[in-house]
Amino acid sequence: MLNLFINRFNQTLETIQDSLKYVDDKQAHWRPGDGEWSILEVINHLYDEEREDFRRRLDLILHYPGLPWPPIDPKKWVIERDYNSRNIQDSLNSFMDERDKSIKWLKTIKNPDWDNQYNLEGIGVIRAGDLLASWLAHDYIHVAQISRIKAQYVNVSSKGYSTKYAMP
Repeated sequence: MLNLFINRFNQTLETIQDSLKYVDDKQAHWRPGDGEWSILEVINHLYDEEREDFRRRLDLILHYPGLPWPPIDPKKWVIERDYNSRNIQDSLNSFMDERDKSIKWLKTIKNPDWDNQYNLEGIGVIRAGDLLASWLAHDYIHVAQISRIKAQYVNVSSKGYSTKYAMP
């Protein structure tokens, strides 16, 4: 099971890298609307989630199941950490470095008990396997979000032409 997830984490990293190849600074900072995230904010969210949420919490549930999880607030981080003021390439590089650390760490796990549990307020009992699956699903959710933002950006950058045929 773990090797499958490691392969998928590598795949989503490549997908994210590829999707940002032609994103310029203006597009990286652009937000589709009030309260919506820019591509830059999505990438920095992925970076912080990689190092402060998923990897850390999976380590805790697998190796220290009785310890409380440190608090996180990803929605506040977007503003508090001023994600949208950052450079897109630096942010992508930071995420790639953290993903590399995660993959290396995942490869060191021997005989994990995927049924180790943690009772998470607001969610209930979550098993280590649930957390691993959620981590990968989180990647896919944000890959789709990046694609959606890029499609929306076409509408505002098409010099008066509309995307209504594709996006009614």
